[in-house]
Amino acid sequence: MNDQRAIEILARTIWGEARSEGVEGMKAITCVVLNRVSIAQKRGGHFWWGHDIQSVCLKPWQFSCWKKNDPNRQKVLAVTSDDPHFFHALKIAKEAITCGLEDMTLGSDHYHTVYIHPFWSKEEDPQCQIGRHLFYKLIE
Repeated sequence: MNDQRAIEILARTIWGEARSEGVEGMKAITCVVLNRVSIAQKRGGHFWWGHDIQSVCLKPWQFSCWKKNDPNRQKVLAVTSDDPHFFHALKIAKEAITCGLEDMTLGSDHYHTVYIHPFWSKEEDPQCQIGRHLFYKLIE
């Protein structure tokens, strides 16, 4: 995959999911994407949520900012680097793809905001909380 396209998709995902969470929160979302890619690679390059950054980010029903009926989707598609949060998201995405990123989520592959309680989190203990997101490691 083209690294520039991966940076673009990852940055839009980061911005769409965590623009109000600051740099640390945006890096945490990035870690979840990278952890999902890593899990897929460990399983021979295939996993139900995708195998690379683009397929993981764009997998239906995984990141709300990409849902066709989500009000954020049009914002995600339209944002430019003139937006200071998107500028940081682009920097984080580029760093993650070119240099890697320290995993502050302790291997998490799922997350949700503290305001909701998805069915899959009911019996799980979060690995950590960063900002207003709880992070979980559900796949070994």
